[in-house]
Amino acid sequence: MRVVIAGSSGLIGSALTELLQAEGADVVRLVRRAPAHPEEHRWDPDRGELDPDVLVGADVVVNLAGAGVGDERLTAERKRVVLSSRTTGTALLARTIAGTDDPPRVLLQGSASGAYGDRGEEVLTEDSSRGDTFLAGVVRAWEDAARPAVEDPRVRVVFLRTGIVLTPGGGALGPLLPLIRFGLGGPLGSGKNYWAWITLADEVRAIRHLMDAPVDGPVNLVADAARSIDVIRALAQALHRPAVLPVPGFALRLVLGEFADEILASQRIVPQKLDSSGFVHRYRRIEDAARAVVG
Repeated sequence: MRVVIAGSSGLIGSALTELLQAEGADVVRLVRRAPAHPEEHRWDPDRGELDPDVLVGADVVVNLAGAGVGDERLTAERKRVVLSSRTTGTALLARTIAGTDDPPRVLLQGSASGAYGDRGEEVLTEDSSRGDTFLAGVVRAWEDAARPAVEDPRVRVVFLRTGIVLTPGGGALGPLLPLIRFGLGGPLGSGKNYWAWITLADEVRAIRHLMDAPVDGPVNLVADAARSIDVIRALAQALHRPAVLPVPGFALRLVLGEFADEILASQRIVPQKLDSSGFVHRYRRIEDAARAVVG
């Protein structure tokens, strides 16, 4: 199997590349710098540059490219970068795929569980409406940018609506782990909001599964949704630390700015389509995932 990956150097992309190469797959990595290895090919989304020959013989394209939402304070300029880093590359890939005589049969397009916005106690499936937060707007534009591939009947397109990814390095919760290790963890805001989570191991296994599973459209890449305080407590318990010091919502906003609203949002998301497709998670309970994450 030949797989072309954009965003292969990121958290998920690097783990997916490792998994595929262990299977013996031919992995082609799209990079924005000068190629340093034979499997790397340069592309430049900002200039609209992507050699169509790179896609020749490819079975699957995986697009995970995009600037980290929580990496910097969400100023107006940073918001522009977050949006354009997703839509520009996605549009270029989708146009190139649709314009190819023999396109890859599958496009697994990066997306995010932030599509649903802040929804309280509502149980959210792939059929639920999208939200009105900044990240929900980004996801809407991100997925819409793939339209040329979606409209091509030769290509099956899946939108990977990924939740909070738990990894030994912390992933999305990386800044919290050092605090928890020092016994300084506790509820963020009320702690009653839902976080939809998945381990990195299950994330890449799910992406691999979707290369073959007859599923299209949005797919929630989550294992479960737990109240944020329960996620923090599970990590603290796995580290044999207390989790009692609360962090008020206003304090989070002072430190993180607008991104704090995404952390405090409640998303009770279930993996309806992933479960129906036959995928089996290794970790469905936050307690088991936490123990695996802290190792």
